[in-house]
Order: sequence, then C-alpha cells, then structure tokens
Amino acid sequence: MDEMTLAVVGIDFPNEDKARSNRRFELLASAAGDPVSLRLEPRNRHDPNAVAVFSARDVQVGYLSAERAPMVGARIRRGEAVAAIHQGIRGSVAYIRVRFGGRMPTLPEMVEARSEPVAPEEDFHPDPDGPEWGA
Repeated sequence: MDEMTLAVVGIDFPNEDKARSNRRFELLASAAGDPVSLRLEPRNRHDPNAVAVFSARDVQVGYLSAERAPMVGARIRRGEAVAAIHQGIRGSVAYIRVRFGGRMPTLPEMVEARSEPVAPEEDFHPDPDGPEWGA
C-alpha cells in the first residue's frame, strides 16, 4: 500500500526543547492537508524504530505508533520517497496521511453531514490492516 492513514501518538507530552512546546497546541494550529515531516530516531532510548512527526513549523507533534513505525522506518531507510500531511485529531491521537513514491497524499473524503450526533468511533474509518503493511 503506497498511501495510508497513520496514528500519531504522544501528542499530550511536552517537547524537550527549550520552549517546552506543546504538541497538541501545534496540531490544533495545523489545518488538514498541512505538510508534516517524518524523522527516524535510531538513538531513541525507548524504541530504536521510533519515527518522530514534525509539523510544517518544525515542531514535534508526536511519534508514529509502535505498530507502524518499523514498517515506515524500513521504507524510509531503503530510500523510498515519502510525503505526509496532517489529517486530524481524535481524542488523544492525531492522524496523518502518508504516501510513498514521490507524490503528495490525498485526504480521505469527508463523511456527509448528519442530522443526529454520531459516536466518534463511527465517524472515523482508518485504512484496513493487511500483510502488505508488515503488521
């Protein structure tokens, strides 16, 4: 799969920069479709497969989930071109859209407006898991 939605975790932890920048605030200041960058952190003391996610303003907003980071990191290390955009936030997790192969990812179509409230889990449809992801 060359385009997928990925979870960004750790959005409520403060960054360790001098300003102790706020990840959630940075995400809330980002619009759907804003570019984000992915950076490998092989020296990360908690996870050598960690992939950090940075906003368009170069503020860290979190990490890819531990389930997906090894697969994404392996593709980046192989030299595959990757582009990513901010997709949105739901609760304590942010979502980005990632595309391998050199083109920009596309945002999924929005769900039609509904007249009655919908539980959050009914309104979000992540990409299906599959063996091609390495999960």
